[in-house]
Amino acid sequence: MPAHAPQTDHEGELLAGYITQQLLGLKSAAYGLTDDELRATPTVSSLSVGSLVKHGTRCAASWLDRAAAAPGVWPPADDDTPQEERIKQHYGEFQLTEADTGDVLRSNLDDLIERVAREVPSYDLAERVPVPTDAPWWPKDVESWTIRWTLLHVIEEIGRHAGHADIIRESIDGATMYELLGAVEGWPASEWFTPWTRKVDNAAV
Repeated sequence: MPAHAPQTDHEGELLAGYITQQLLGLKSAAYGLTDDELRATPTVSSLSVGSLVKHGTRCAASWLDRAAAAPGVWPPADDDTPQEERIKQHYGEFQLTEADTGDVLRSNLDDLIERVAREVPSYDLAERVPVPTDAPWWPKDVESWTIRWTLLHVIEEIGRHAGHADIIRESIDGATMYELLGAVEGWPASEWFTPWTRKVDNAAV
């Protein structure tokens, strides 16, 4: 994960790069954590780094599903899931189950990052994405967004969750973005910079 999104004059590739940058921010916040630490809630928030990785992955994937289906509707018209169940599923994305191990969460996030690189650059950014109507937070006065708007919204939303994950991660072990990024990328240590490593509790040794 570079410290900056890649430069390109191709708009689809540029948007894909920024989405990937935010998803890698989530991945970096989870770097080196045990399963128990991924579930930890050290702040007043009820959310954990793991729950934000889970939600961010599913959230971005659902928006890509909508973009890929445009100008059609997603979910398909024959999906008759009740509105109450959809809302329950949305909030359930923040809840970790026994199956949500660190390996699973990271694998799902990696799969999504690969999907972004594979699909997003080829989207028709001017195509219209129908605004959903299955939850109360959707606007009532807008019928559709462009795929361009949709992808910018993904950047905004995942960026918010990645920033939240940074705060929780720092509350767990004090790790901050650049030292985690340095560990992920293998940056060399210097007089002014030390990549993250797990601290050894000498009292426990």
